[in-house]
Amino acid sequence: MPEQNNDAATDTESPPQKKRPTLVQSLIPLIAVAFFLGVGYGYQGLAPEIMLIASGGVAGIIAVRLGYTYKELEKGVIASMSKGMPAILIVIVVGALIGSWIISGAIPMMIYYGLQIVSGKYFLVTACIVCSIVSVVTGTSYGTVGTLGVAFMGIAHGLQVPLDQAAGAIVAGSYFGDKISPFSDTTNLAPLAARSNLYDHIRHTLWTTTPAMIFGLIVYLFAGRSFSGPKGAAELATESIMTSIREAYHFHPLLLLPPAITLYAAATKRPIIPGMMISATVAAVMAIWLQGAELKAAVESMVKGVQTHTGNADVDKLLSRGGMLSMMHVTLRALCAFVFGGIAQTAGMLDVLLEKLLAIAHTTGRLIAATVSSSMLVALMTGSSFLSILLPGELFQPAFKKAGLAAKNLSRTTEDSGTVIVPLIPWSIAGVFMAETLGVDTLAYAKWAILCYTSFIVAILYGYTGFAIAPRKREDETMPGS
Repeated sequence: MPEQNNDAATDTESPPQKKRPTLVQSLIPLIAVAFFLGVGYGYQGLAPEIMLIASGGVAGIIAVRLGYTYKELEKGVIASMSKGMPAILIVIVVGALIGSWIISGAIPMMIYYGLQIVSGKYFLVTACIVCSIVSVVTGTSYGTVGTLGVAFMGIAHGLQVPLDQAAGAIVAGSYFGDKISPFSDTTNLAPLAARSNLYDHIRHTLWTTTPAMIFGLIVYLFAGRSFSGPKGAAELATESIMTSIREAYHFHPLLLLPPAITLYAAATKRPIIPGMMISATVAAVMAIWLQGAELKAAVESMVKGVQTHTGNADVDKLLSRGGMLSMMHVTLRALCAFVFGGIAQTAGMLDVLLEKLLAIAHTTGRLIAATVSSSMLVALMTGSSFLSILLPGELFQPAFKKAGLAAKNLSRTTEDSGTVIVPLIPWSIAGVFMAETLGVDTLAYAKWAILCYTSFIVAILYGYTGFAIAPRKREDETMPGS
């Protein structure tokens, strides 16, 4: 008789069946991340990177008990990281942009003339509006904060404006454009996930974004009324800053060329990263030509940043920053967040939580509220604006269709509660980047980034009142006019 193959039975064995997580099992990692970050990071001051990895460890233990192997969870983490890589690349390039714009004199020139032009009383309103205009044109909140935001923080420092208020106004303005600009990646992703049309989505989003923006500007106006500008010693400090900058840098109209290149690349829909690198390179050339910088110093400004030595401690602190290496801290925290988010998503924990929210959405108001809650939940668990739009968009799209609601209601709501919430989360890429770049802790500026948390409140209000809620008109809502 032929020898029997004992391995045959082994080869045909099916892999172990994976269990679906229960609601309690899905909530435990969320509770863990809240505990570790709230107590460990917020109260004890422990490294948030370790706290995020510890949260991922809790999620991993549950995932293994559900039948997932280490290799499967590793693949999930890597997939999560790959989705966030475009944002990480932009953050790194913005570091090069900041360093080159400082050494060239572009940012110092903006600060110098800004101190002459901008009134302290209207600083918050001015910063928010200018950043919103630039972010609409460029479609990037990171680029706006990393360039104009840095300049405005210098102006705020000189005018003695509270830095948490200044940072909040800058972030809010920058995310206004990130939310409605046709050049923004999230603005394009939201209608893609919800199956709506891009320009219908933008027009519909204005219904929630405009009231939130106006409310923020009113608050900034009243907050600024208590500040009429520097007086006494503060006024002398402002004059000292301006004098030190003017003596250290040679100003020239061509210093406006690097910002113009960035704006042109965005307005003509060129790829954002090459546009930023060209702008940084031109700024480095300007540094050699106008400021007399050495070639090595100009090049290293894009990698290591700038260490300014003007003799004025305030100016040196303001202008010693930038470089791609300065963004490695942002990248590290983002990668640690992806460990937690990747495991939670791979094991199906996010799916369970989202489905539970969907199950209670029986009316338009509840459906909008459930979408808001889902986007915010994904943002908290993953720190990713892309996932906070994509996952709820994919999950709730059939529910909006069944309810007879236009898909642009869904795409608008994911932006109201996903895109603009992420910069308020301390462990997200956006939250870490804004804090590092502006020099203000995420939780400190969060309350002043008014647009970022009033948009979803307006969205829920519309859902329960029926105001600005569009009915479904046609089957294919990717067509204009849907």
